[in-house]
Amino acid sequence: MLRRVEVGPKRLELLQELVPGARIVGLLVNPTNPKLADAQSRDGEAAARSYGLQIHVLRASSESEFEPDFAALARLGAGALVIGNDALFLSQSRRLATLAIRYAMPTIHQSRAFAAAGGLASYGGSVAEAHRNAGVYAGRILKGERAADLPVVQSTKIELTLNLRAAKALGLAVPELLLARADEVIE
Repeated sequence: MLRRVEVGPKRLELLQELVPGARIVGLLVNPTNPKLADAQSRDGEAAARSYGLQIHVLRASSESEFEPDFAALARLGAGALVIGNDALFLSQSRRLATLAIRYAMPTIHQSRAFAAAGGLASYGGSVAEAHRNAGVYAGRILKGERAADLPVVQSTKIELTLNLRAAKALGLAVPELLLARADEVIE
């Protein structure tokens, strides 16, 4: 049986490296996908405990809830935010990146599009690898293989993207070791 690996705890670890002084962090999840939101919340809470952090789980099921959630984090004195995996958050990467800078909230997201739009960092599956895998599948089907007979293939490449302009805007110095581990650095 295949098990989906959740990279949310690793995102929290990366934020800890970027903002070592943050003792309070937020985790944004979408309640309209309760199984995923619950799993991400449990994983995030466990990871936060292991780092001695206090975590606040915020919920947003529409774009109109983003700004109130960022404002709530600011009132709580949060020093960083992990954005959970969700199609809504992926589709709103630019809006979330804008709010992260406006609220001076170091934030990490699954999508490179978030970092490219001005967010601090992203850590998630490689879109290029996913597209390549889809192309391989399509090719096999076009050559006559039955889709039902093809094995399930999961992405194995996880990419870290750091945005140095966002780091500068947030007053953060990115550790050299983290820069060296990044797959892409946006300057």
